[in-house]
Amino acid sequence: MDKDYEIKYHAEEEKNWWFVSRRNVILKLLKRTDKSAKILDIGCGGGPLLLDLKAAGFTNVYGLDFSEEAVAKCVERGLSNVYVMDGHSPKFEPESFDIIIASDSLEHLKNEMQALHNWHSILKSTGSLIIFVPAFMYLWSEHDIINHHYRRYTSGNLKSKVESEGFLVTKKSYWNFFMFFPTTIVRLVQKLKGSFVKSPKKPKDQLPKTGRLLNRLLITLLDLENIFFVSTGLAVGVSAFVLAKKVEREQGI
Repeated sequence: MDKDYEIKYHAEEEKNWWFVSRRNVILKLLKRTDKSAKILDIGCGGGPLLLDLKAAGFTNVYGLDFSEEAVAKCVERGLSNVYVMDGHSPKFEPESFDIIIASDSLEHLKNEMQALHNWHSILKSTGSLIIFVPAFMYLWSEHDIINHHYRRYTSGNLKSKVESEGFLVTKKSYWNFFMFFPTTIVRLVQKLKGSFVKSPKKPKDQLPKTGRLLNRLLITLLDLENIFFVSTGLAVGVSAFVLAKKVEREQGI
């Protein structure tokens, strides 16, 4: 992501409704997981998920990020086992982790299939993979550009790509239903307005600061949604999601 935006990102990732709600649903997904499970957060940013995992009792958490600034932020927050690494090829021994979490990471990687292949290798034979990514290419905007995204996904094509690299997808869904229709309207209006703009301009992020009351309200709404997300899944949303289990690759893969 752009460096100016990264400063804003790290300032917001701890308390902003989007990040808080996504961390909350990840904790729900891990509710029955053994607290000694070895967990890797790929694209850990400044480490708020790692801190939440530790607060929930998980004792064996690791993180990696391509950004030296992000990893330095993790260290400032007292986190260890956090590394500057390329998400395409994490430098860990084969079958090191019980769980890999990649929340809004895969879309940043140019060679997504190489990344999935290598994530499969560092998962234990019974390991699980949790992925959240931005949904629907028609929602592509300046926010994707400033974040250095390569693509957005449907839950179906995310499932196909994950399974082609030796995983069995046990759940696919969308996440953040509440914001899907407002976001769609905003994106369509932006595209319509953009068609009349002649001169190029610097892309702007769409991570606005929210007041404390609105931030709390949005967290509450998404926490309610998270109950349905975990139990039944959602037909549409701003993010696509898969939960997958490692299986043996077919010969030759």
